[in-house]
Amino acid sequence: MTDLTGNIVLGANQYGKAENRVVRIYRDAPRHEIHDINVSSALRGDFSAAHLAGDQSEVLPTDTQKQTAYAYAKEKGLRNLESYGLDLGRHFVDDTVPVQSARIELEEYAWERVTVGGKEHDHTWVRKGQETRVASVTVEGKGDAQKTWVTSGFKDLVILKSTGSEFAGFLEDSYTVLEPTHDRVMATSLETRWRYTRTDVDWDATYTGAKQAMVERFADVQSLALQQTLFEMGKAVLEKYPFIAEIRMSAPNKHHFVYDLSRFGLENPNEVFNADDRPYGLIQATVERDDAPDAGPAWRTYSVVG
Repeated sequence: MTDLTGNIVLGANQYGKAENRVVRIYRDAPRHEIHDINVSSALRGDFSAAHLAGDQSEVLPTDTQKQTAYAYAKEKGLRNLESYGLDLGRHFVDDTVPVQSARIELEEYAWERVTVGGKEHDHTWVRKGQETRVASVTVEGKGDAQKTWVTSGFKDLVILKSTGSEFAGFLEDSYTVLEPTHDRVMATSLETRWRYTRTDVDWDATYTGAKQAMVERFADVQSLALQQTLFEMGKAVLEKYPFIAEIRMSAPNKHHFVYDLSRFGLENPNEVFNADDRPYGLIQATVERDDAPDAGPAWRTYSVVG
Protein backbone atom coordinates (compact mmCIF):
# COMPACT_ATOMS: atom_id res chain seq x y z
CA MET A 1 0.00 0.00 0.00
CA THR A 2 1.38 3.40 -1.00
CA ASP A 3 1.44 6.22 1.56
CA LEU A 4 -0.23 9.47 0.51
CA THR A 5 2.08 12.45 -0.01
CA GLY A 6 -0.25 15.14 -1.36
CA ASN A 7 -0.79 18.53 0.22
CA ILE A 8 -3.18 18.81 3.15
CA VAL A 9 -5.94 21.28 2.33
CA LEU A 10 -9.25 22.44 3.76
CA GLY A 11 -12.26 20.59 2.39
CA ALA A 12 -15.99 21.27 2.57
CA ASN A 13 -17.03 23.28 5.60
CA GLN A 14 -19.92 25.21 7.05
CA TYR A 15 -20.94 26.62 10.41
CA GLY A 16 -24.12 27.67 12.13
CA LYS A 17 -26.32 27.59 15.21
CA ALA A 18 -28.07 24.30 15.84
CA GLU A 19 -31.41 23.61 17.51
CA ASN A 20 -32.73 27.00 18.51
CA ARG A 21 -36.01 26.37 20.32
CA VAL A 22 -38.30 29.20 19.27
CA VAL A 23 -41.90 29.55 20.47
CA ARG A 24 -44.08 32.25 18.90
CA ILE A 25 -47.46 33.03 20.46
CA TYR A 26 -49.83 35.34 18.60
CA ARG A 27 -51.77 37.36 21.18
CA ASP A 28 -53.45 39.93 18.93
CA ALA A 29 -56.90 38.40 19.47
CA PRO A 30 -58.67 36.73 22.41
CA ARG A 31 -57.97 33.35 20.76
CA HIS A 32 -54.19 32.93 20.86
CA GLU A 33 -52.15 30.91 18.33
CA ILE A 34 -48.94 29.01 19.09
CA HIS A 35 -46.05 27.84 16.89
CA ASP A 36 -43.34 25.81 18.62
CA ILE A 37 -40.28 25.04 16.50
CA ASN A 38 -36.67 23.92 16.46
CA VAL A 39 -34.52 25.74 13.87
CA SER A 40 -30.91 25.20 12.82
CA SER A 41 -28.88 27.35 10.44
CA ALA A 42 -25.73 26.53 8.47
CA LEU A 43 -23.81 29.13 6.46
CA ARG A 44 -21.53 28.28 3.55
CA GLY A 45 -18.97 30.38 1.72
CA ASP A 46 -15.22 31.03 1.69
CA PHE A 47 -14.35 30.78 5.37
CA SER A 48 -10.87 29.38 4.80
CA ALA A 49 -9.17 32.21 6.72
CA ALA A 50 -11.05 31.24 9.88
CA HIS A 51 -9.92 27.62 9.60
CA LEU A 52 -6.35 28.21 8.43
CA ALA A 53 -5.40 31.37 10.32
CA GLY A 54 -8.07 31.86 12.98
CA ASP A 55 -9.17 35.06 11.21
CA GLN A 56 -12.82 35.70 12.17
CA SER A 57 -13.30 38.89 10.13
CA GLU A 58 -15.58 37.12 7.62
CA VAL A 59 -17.46 35.06 10.22
CA LEU A 60 -20.93 36.11 11.36
CA PRO A 61 -21.10 34.72 14.91
CA THR A 62 -23.35 31.74 15.53
CA ASP A 63 -24.85 33.75 18.38
CA THR A 64 -25.96 36.34 15.82
CA GLN A 65 -27.68 33.59 13.87
CA LYS A 66 -29.50 32.57 17.04
CA GLN A 67 -30.56 36.15 17.79
CA THR A 68 -31.81 36.55 14.21
CA ALA A 69 -33.95 33.42 14.53
CA TYR A 70 -35.75 34.88 17.55
CA ALA A 71 -36.00 38.40 16.13
CA TYR A 72 -37.45 37.14 12.85
CA ALA A 73 -40.15 35.21 14.71
CA LYS A 74 -41.49 38.65 15.66
CA GLU A 75 -40.27 40.87 12.80
CA LYS A 76 -41.23 38.58 9.90
CA GLY A 77 -43.65 36.31 11.72
CA LEU A 78 -43.78 32.57 12.25
CA ARG A 79 -46.93 31.15 10.67
CA ASN A 80 -45.33 28.10 9.04
CA LEU A 81 -41.90 26.52 8.75
CA GLU A 82 -41.36 27.13 5.06
CA SER A 83 -42.06 30.88 4.93
CA TYR A 84 -40.05 31.50 8.10
CA GLY A 85 -37.15 29.41 6.76
CA LEU A 86 -37.18 31.30 3.46
CA ASP A 87 -37.04 34.62 5.30
CA LEU A 88 -34.05 33.49 7.36
CA GLY A 89 -32.16 31.90 4.49
CA ARG A 90 -32.58 34.87 2.17
CA HIS A 91 -31.53 37.27 4.91
CA PHE A 92 -28.26 35.46 5.63
CA VAL A 93 -27.35 35.24 1.92
CA ASP A 94 -28.56 38.68 0.84
CA ASP A 95 -27.35 40.71 3.82
CA THR A 96 -24.10 38.96 4.81
CA VAL A 97 -21.45 39.49 2.13
CA PRO A 98 -19.24 36.41 2.73
CA VAL A 99 -22.21 34.01 2.83
CA GLN A 100 -22.86 32.31 -0.51
CA SER A 101 -25.37 29.74 0.69
CA ALA A 102 -27.56 29.16 3.73
CA ARG A 103 -29.25 25.98 4.86
CA ILE A 104 -32.15 26.23 7.32
CA GLU A 105 -33.55 23.06 8.88
CA LEU A 106 -36.76 23.18 10.90
CA GLU A 107 -39.08 21.03 12.99
CA GLU A 108 -42.46 21.96 14.45
CA TYR A 109 -44.03 20.48 17.57
CA ALA A 110 -47.81 20.59 17.39
CA TRP A 111 -50.11 21.65 20.22
CA GLU A 112 -53.82 20.90 20.51
CA ARG A 113 -56.32 23.10 22.30
CA VAL A 114 -57.86 21.72 25.47
CA THR A 115 -61.63 21.55 25.69
CA VAL A 116 -63.35 23.22 28.64
CA GLY A 117 -67.11 22.96 29.03
CA GLY A 118 -67.40 21.52 25.54
CA LYS A 119 -65.53 24.43 23.90
CA GLU A 120 -61.94 24.85 22.77
CA HIS A 121 -59.99 27.05 25.18
CA ASP A 122 -58.54 30.27 23.80
CA HIS A 123 -55.09 30.03 25.37
CA THR A 124 -54.47 26.52 26.76
CA TRP A 125 -53.06 23.55 24.85
CA VAL A 126 -51.74 20.03 25.33
CA ARG A 127 -48.85 18.68 23.29
CA LYS A 128 -50.00 16.48 20.40
CA GLY A 129 -48.39 13.06 20.26
CA GLN A 130 -48.48 12.46 16.51
CA GLU A 131 -45.90 13.28 13.86
CA THR A 132 -43.33 16.08 13.88
CA ARG A 133 -43.55 18.39 10.88
CA VAL A 134 -40.19 19.16 9.25
CA ALA A 135 -38.85 21.38 6.48
CA SER A 136 -35.57 22.55 4.99
CA VAL A 137 -34.71 25.65 2.98
CA THR A 138 -31.53 26.15 0.97
CA VAL A 139 -30.75 29.57 -0.52
CA GLU A 140 -27.73 29.84 -2.80
CA GLY A 141 -26.25 32.73 -4.77
CA LYS A 142 -26.65 36.49 -4.90
CA GLY A 143 -29.00 38.79 -6.81
CA ASP A 144 -30.60 37.51 -10.01
CA ALA A 145 -28.50 34.33 -9.85
CA GLN A 146 -30.02 33.30 -6.52
CA LYS A 147 -31.74 29.91 -6.37
CA THR A 148 -33.92 28.40 -3.67
CA TRP A 149 -34.85 24.83 -2.78
CA VAL A 150 -37.56 23.82 -0.28
CA THR A 151 -38.40 20.40 1.12
CA SER A 152 -41.21 19.57 3.53
CA GLY A 153 -42.43 16.47 5.29
CA PHE A 154 -42.77 14.78 8.64
CA LYS A 155 -41.20 12.15 10.87
CA ASP A 156 -42.40 9.74 13.56
CA LEU A 157 -45.88 9.22 12.12
CA VAL A 158 -46.75 5.84 13.65
CA ILE A 159 -49.42 4.13 11.56
CA LEU A 160 -50.83 0.59 11.74
CA LYS A 161 -53.36 -1.54 9.88
CA SER A 162 -54.57 -4.78 11.46
CA THR A 163 -55.17 -6.60 8.16
CA GLY A 164 -54.91 -5.94 4.44
CA SER A 165 -51.20 -6.80 4.36
CA GLU A 166 -49.37 -9.86 3.02
CA PHE A 167 -45.80 -11.05 2.61
CA ALA A 168 -45.28 -14.19 0.54
CA GLY A 169 -43.46 -15.47 -2.53
CA PHE A 170 -40.12 -14.09 -1.33
CA LEU A 171 -36.68 -15.41 -2.22
CA GLU A 172 -35.48 -18.18 0.09
CA ASP A 173 -32.11 -19.72 0.86
CA SER A 174 -30.76 -22.20 3.41
CA TYR A 175 -31.06 -19.63 6.23
CA THR A 176 -34.67 -18.61 5.55
CA VAL A 177 -37.07 -19.55 8.36
CA LEU A 178 -39.71 -16.85 7.87
CA GLU A 179 -43.14 -18.25 7.04
CA PRO A 180 -45.20 -16.58 4.30
CA THR A 181 -48.40 -14.88 5.38
CA HIS A 182 -51.47 -13.50 3.63
CA ASP A 183 -52.90 -11.72 6.67
CA ARG A 184 -50.64 -9.73 8.95
CA VAL A 185 -50.41 -6.51 10.93
CA MET A 186 -48.44 -3.84 9.07
CA ALA A 187 -47.08 -0.94 11.09
CA THR A 188 -44.36 1.65 10.65
CA SER A 189 -43.03 4.94 11.99
CA LEU A 190 -42.93 6.88 8.75
CA GLU A 191 -40.42 9.58 7.87
CA THR A 192 -40.87 11.41 4.59
CA ARG A 193 -39.82 14.55 2.75
CA TRP A 194 -40.93 15.94 -0.57
CA ARG A 195 -39.20 18.50 -2.79
CA TYR A 196 -41.02 21.46 -4.30
CA THR A 197 -40.36 22.94 -7.73
CA ARG A 198 -41.45 26.44 -6.69
CA THR A 199 -42.03 28.61 -3.63
CA ASP A 200 -45.44 30.20 -4.37
CA VAL A 201 -47.17 27.42 -2.46
CA ASP A 202 -49.84 27.23 0.23
CA TRP A 203 -47.47 25.41 2.58
CA ASP A 204 -50.00 24.46 5.26
CA ALA A 205 -52.67 23.21 2.87
CA THR A 206 -50.13 21.18 0.90
CA TYR A 207 -48.70 19.63 4.05
CA THR A 208 -52.15 18.61 5.27
CA GLY A 209 -53.18 17.29 1.87
CA ALA A 210 -49.99 15.33 1.27
CA LYS A 211 -50.18 13.68 4.67
CA GLN A 212 -53.84 12.79 4.12
CA ALA A 213 -53.12 11.31 0.68
CA MET A 214 -50.41 9.09 2.14
CA VAL A 215 -52.51 7.90 5.08
CA GLU A 216 -55.47 7.10 2.82
CA ARG A 217 -53.32 5.10 0.41
CA PHE A 218 -51.71 3.20 3.31
CA ALA A 219 -55.18 2.23 4.50
CA ASP A 220 -56.72 1.35 1.14
CA VAL A 221 -53.98 -0.60 -0.65
CA GLN A 222 -54.06 -4.39 -0.29
CA SER A 223 -50.37 -4.54 0.48
CA LEU A 224 -48.24 -7.36 -0.88
CA ALA A 225 -45.13 -5.72 0.60
CA LEU A 226 -44.26 -2.52 2.45
CA GLN A 227 -42.24 -1.54 -0.63
CA GLN A 228 -45.40 -1.59 -2.75
CA THR A 229 -47.28 0.47 -0.17
CA LEU A 230 -44.54 3.12 -0.06
CA PHE A 231 -44.59 3.49 -3.84
CA GLU A 232 -48.37 3.89 -3.84
CA MET A 233 -48.19 6.47 -1.05
CA GLY A 234 -45.56 8.51 -2.88
CA LYS A 235 -47.46 8.22 -6.15
CA ALA A 236 -50.61 9.57 -4.47
CA VAL A 237 -48.77 12.74 -3.41
CA LEU A 238 -47.25 13.36 -6.85
CA GLU A 239 -50.61 12.79 -8.54
CA LYS A 240 -52.22 15.38 -6.28
CA TYR A 241 -49.54 18.07 -6.45
CA PRO A 242 -47.86 18.76 -9.83
CA PHE A 243 -45.41 21.18 -8.17
CA ILE A 244 -43.80 18.39 -6.12
CA ALA A 245 -40.86 16.83 -7.98
CA GLU A 246 -40.10 13.85 -5.76
CA ILE A 247 -40.82 12.32 -2.39
CA ARG A 248 -38.44 10.30 -0.22
CA MET A 249 -39.64 7.87 2.44
CA SER A 250 -38.07 5.79 5.18
CA ALA A 251 -40.22 3.18 6.91
CA PRO A 252 -39.01 0.83 9.64
CA ASN A 253 -41.18 -2.27 9.73
CA LYS A 254 -42.61 -2.35 13.26
CA HIS A 255 -43.08 -6.09 13.47
CA HIS A 256 -46.09 -7.63 15.21
CA PHE A 257 -45.66 -11.38 15.60
CA VAL A 258 -48.64 -13.60 16.39
CA TYR A 259 -48.04 -14.91 19.91
CA ASP A 260 -48.14 -18.67 20.47
CA LEU A 261 -50.94 -19.34 22.97
CA SER A 262 -51.19 -23.07 22.20
CA ARG A 263 -49.31 -23.94 25.42
CA PHE A 264 -52.33 -22.57 27.28
CA GLY A 265 -54.79 -24.47 25.11
CA LEU A 266 -55.88 -21.24 23.41
CA GLU A 267 -56.31 -20.45 19.75
CA ASN A 268 -54.93 -17.17 18.45
CA PRO A 269 -56.47 -16.19 15.10
CA ASN A 270 -54.35 -13.03 14.67
CA GLU A 271 -55.63 -11.37 17.84
CA VAL A 272 -52.71 -11.33 20.31
CA PHE A 273 -49.27 -10.15 19.16
CA ASN A 274 -45.75 -9.58 20.40
CA ALA A 275 -44.77 -6.07 19.28
CA ASP A 276 -41.04 -6.43 18.67
CA ASP A 277 -39.13 -3.16 18.37
CA ARG A 278 -35.79 -4.57 17.16
CA PRO A 279 -34.28 -5.76 14.98
CA TYR A 280 -36.51 -4.37 12.26
CA GLY A 281 -36.69 -4.25 8.51
CA LEU A 282 -35.97 -0.78 7.12
CA ILE A 283 -37.57 0.05 3.78
CA GLN A 284 -36.54 3.26 1.98
CA ALA A 285 -37.66 4.55 -1.40
CA THR A 286 -37.84 7.62 -3.60
CA VAL A 287 -40.81 8.20 -5.91
CA GLU A 288 -40.08 10.85 -8.53
CA ARG A 289 -41.10 12.33 -11.85
CA ASP A 290 -38.93 11.50 -14.83
CA ASP A 291 -39.01 15.19 -15.84
CA ALA A 292 -38.15 16.53 -12.37
CA PRO A 293 -35.65 19.42 -12.31
CA ASP A 294 -32.23 18.77 -10.80
CA ALA A 295 -32.29 18.63 -7.00
CA GLY A 296 -29.15 20.74 -6.62
CA PRO A 297 -28.27 21.02 -2.90
CA ALA A 298 -31.84 20.37 -1.74
CA TRP A 299 -30.86 17.11 -0.04
CA ARG A 300 -27.47 18.28 1.23
CA THR A 301 -28.11 17.97 4.92
CA TYR A 302 -26.97 20.12 7.81
CA SER A 303 -24.14 17.69 8.56
CA VAL A 304 -21.11 17.38 6.26
CA VAL A 305 -20.15 14.11 7.95
CA GLY A 306 -21.37 10.87 6.38
